[in-house]
Amino acid sequence: MATVQAGEHIGSRNKIKMYDFDPNTTAATPVAWVDMRDYEHFGVMAMASALTGNGVTAFAIQASAVPEGTNPVTIRSHALASEPDAVGDQLWLEVSAQEVNSVGVLAGKDLRYVSAVLTLANSADENVVTYVLSNPRFAQSGLTGDVVS
Repeated sequence: MATVQAGEHIGSRNKIKMYDFDPNTTAATPVAWVDMRDYEHFGVMAMASALTGNGVTAFAIQASAVPEGTNPVTIRSHALASEPDAVGDQLWLEVSAQEVNSVGVLAGKDLRYVSAVLTLANSADENVVTYVLSNPRFAQSGLTGDVVS
């Protein structure tokens, strides 16, 4: 029997969203710029979902002072030991708000918006990318929810 108690623990303490990433290019491409204000950590998982080439060849997290991602600064890059060249292969990368702020201070920028940036081996390669913003300043219902079109 299903529980009758309402509960939202993970979804009220983390903002989790998935993206279908199919940029149709081999150039480094941001997935989506999100506001990191009020969160302590930002994590990204990229999973190969369709491959013609060898999948992700470069993976980084960049930050910008504006929501459009203009003049981004790389916060961290993934050191790929081997290319994720099979469907289902996954990569993980994360940064803290403190790291973003420290790099911003050194760059003379007030960095607030973050994005994963992926470079793919073949323009037909695709990924599913999951963003996790965690440790919000204020936990609240609805940070993570259904996305149905």
